[in-house]
Amino acid sequence: MSDNLSMGGRLAGRTALVLGAIKGIGKAIALALAAEGAQVAVTHWDWQEALPDLLHDLEAQGTAHLVLRADLLDCTRAGQIVEQVLTRFGRLDILINNIERGGWPVVHGPYTPEQWDLELATTLRAKRWVFDAALPHLKRSGDGCVVNLSSIAGIVGRCGPAAAVFNDGYAAANRAVSSLTETWARMGAPEVRVNEIMLGLVATRHGPETRGWKLLGAARRRAILAHTPLERLGTPEDVVRAVRFILCEAPFMTGSVLRLDGGYVLGGERVPPMPKGVID
Repeated sequence: MSDNLSMGGRLAGRTALVLGAIKGIGKAIALALAAEGAQVAVTHWDWQEALPDLLHDLEAQGTAHLVLRADLLDCTRAGQIVEQVLTRFGRLDILINNIERGGWPVVHGPYTPEQWDLELATTLRAKRWVFDAALPHLKRSGDGCVVNLSSIAGIVGRCGPAAAVFNDGYAAANRAVSSLTETWARMGAPEVRVNEIMLGLVATRHGPETRGWKLLGAARRRAILAHTPLERLGTPEDVVRAVRFILCEAPFMTGSVLRLDGGYVLGGERVPPMPKGVID
């Protein structure tokens, strides 16, 4: 982990649970926390072929860790996971609520009732039950922190250049996450801070390292970048920096949504020069 991503060792002795950490953003966050001394428990379900790399990279950090395979669509697993973390580490200080289905219209096509239910169960419901199981232990920490990962789909929906990226159910689920962030911040206070990072298109999440990005075609990909003022997609490292800020630099922030989208929500329109006007 490079120096400019360092968390300054302030996480030593703390325990973090990172959902959906088999690769991409979840894995980058887990490794960053481990590199700074945190004991890290991670969950995974799909993408079993990526498991050896995850295990190798966690081992390389040299800190205590726990890797759990868990289907979080089964609500009973939430409590079991938290208990496994407590059995191993004796405490829980940080929850990174990173689990979603992805919602690609260009991949999945028109919704079926089964797809709609799966979208909400993965992107929304699973987050809720893990938080519910974790909250008493986060409170016991006295300085607990929850970071919900969501998507700007909750703002923009299925429209514009991202219409083939964000499905209706995915957008609805992510808007609901922001409502939960506010409710949970009230429930957790004062011992637990709850904040949200609302992601735009990131390389490993609706970006070039996904099947959907390749299916978009060149014209749609250009349109997405043209609609983004910073003219690029995000990276897992961008997300790690935002997580670092919430965990280590924002002790007075709770119930907030940090939008990390390169300006996509603003759109690609530029501010024109000021007209000369007609008054001297």
